[in-house]
Amino acid sequence: MRWIVLGCVFCLCGAQVRAQQAEAVVTYGFRNNGKESRGEQQIFIKGAQVRLAPQGRQTEQQFLHTGQKASYQVLGGYTLKKDFSEYAKPELLPGIDTILGIPCKKAKVFIRSNTIEVWYTNHLKIKGSPHLTIAPGLGLVLKTIRNGNTETFAKNISYRPVTKEELAWPASWGQLVDEPTYQRQVIESRYTTLNIFDREQIAFGNNTHNPAPEQLNATYRFSGGTVILKKVALPATKPGQRLFAELVEYSNGDAYDRTGSVFMIPTDKAVSFLDGLEKGVQALPVYTARNGKKYQGVTATENYLPPLELMRFFTPFGVGHFNAQAKIKGYNWADSAVYKQDITALLPRLQGEVWIGIFIGNYDKGGHKASLRFKYYPGYEGENNAASKAWLLPVFNSTNLMEMAGQEYGTMFDTDSLTVTVNIPEGVKNLKLRYITTGHGGWGGGDEFVPKQNEIFADGKRVYHFTPWREDCATYRLLNPASGNFGNGLSSSDLSRSNWCPGTLTLPVDIPLPQLGAGTHTLQVAIPLGKPEGGSFSAWNVSGVLIGEKE
Repeated sequence: MRWIVLGCVFCLCGAQVRAQQAEAVVTYGFRNNGKESRGEQQIFIKGAQVRLAPQGRQTEQQFLHTGQKASYQVLGGYTLKKDFSEYAKPELLPGIDTILGIPCKKAKVFIRSNTIEVWYTNHLKIKGSPHLTIAPGLGLVLKTIRNGNTETFAKNISYRPVTKEELAWPASWGQLVDEPTYQRQVIESRYTTLNIFDREQIAFGNNTHNPAPEQLNATYRFSGGTVILKKVALPATKPGQRLFAELVEYSNGDAYDRTGSVFMIPTDKAVSFLDGLEKGVQALPVYTARNGKKYQGVTATENYLPPLELMRFFTPFGVGHFNAQAKIKGYNWADSAVYKQDITALLPRLQGEVWIGIFIGNYDKGGHKASLRFKYYPGYEGENNAASKAWLLPVFNSTNLMEMAGQEYGTMFDTDSLTVTVNIPEGVKNLKLRYITTGHGGWGGGDEFVPKQNEIFADGKRVYHFTPWREDCATYRLLNPASGNFGNGLSSSDLSRSNWCPGTLTLPVDIPLPQLGAGTHTLQVAIPLGKPEGGSFSAWNVSGVLIGEKE
């Protein structure tokens, strides 16, 4: 028994002798649910100065100054200084544990509904924490456990001189900023933003003069100014990468809820939708329905592909422009409508030089203004480049993007289904149809306000059916200052509609088509279109793109 006690004394004395050095490198490992995971975290300590080594893609530099009792975070010329007192205060707990032969006290910290247990010692000259926000002022943190399952633990302490390069202590902190400013820099540093349009006006009836054809990064206006278009160079995809489209819209004078679409124009066939924009709708291939009407540029043909719809959105009633004209106590109107959607599935068509456009149907000279950004979020190590193995074909789009230039509304459903023939190449499997649908006809008996079943057929067999309908429109009331108000207390923007609400996106439905193999197939969309009343009529805007995997 005496030898055991003496052994422990010698162990503690050895630790204390080593701890007289004020320089060290502490290496931490990680466990999840008791299983050790890959990667390590190191902190470099030189007196009161501590640097936390960046992990993974992290570009931010993190430092602690235990003498000043402050942390420093540095990114892109901006620095956030934060006193230890501003972090969550630990609750000290009874008991002593031993880690790496060092007696450690225990504490508990609550951060954003997370419970974090902390093991630390404050009897050494070296001090620091592997996590900037977790108990940086307690001493030397040797272990943390978050919510009982995520553990960071000290694997080794190397008492040695820390080099100038390892410490990397800044000669100057640069521009000191407040926390909100700094946190925005941190978030935006993690992904790449490509600005497509910036506060571009989309309005009808103004005199416009387009730049010379085929210029890169130049804005073109068509269809009386209700379509803006730009040729942009998009990056090649990377493994695991995700792409989000973000659109910001506000009224520049138009008070109504309008159909909007963000789209890409395929140009790999003899004829493209660009021909229609530049030369008129008569340049587009015609789809003739049983009702005798001719619909321009709606379906894929051997020599033409319709616009690939990236986002379907609906403007709210006058957001921004009419806020000051519709003041109501307790109603804090939004200054703009922001739409953000994951369009990663469409990446195979969004590489290299492509034409990107925005349509907002309106007859107002002020119209709307819109900004569009593509945000590329990197994947994680080991992920595959799924986009490189994907096959994608736009097959139909009945949204009349050239509405103000005479393109016919989607009324072919009154006596017929929308039918398109497609050819699937060899080596393509696991097909699905990405389908977007919204009903229109803005009076009591119009399809905007009457639920209608949509049916999808493949080679004559019904493969999917549903009734597209939104009952949550009242959620977006604060986007709609110019919305009409009724005697019963409802607002027009509150009313349920056929798969859309003023100020929202309409999300696609993915329809599995595993039975389709190589060869020629027929797809059909059937909707029981409502009958016209006087000068009012119903229409459906439907778009579809086939997506598969290449073997």
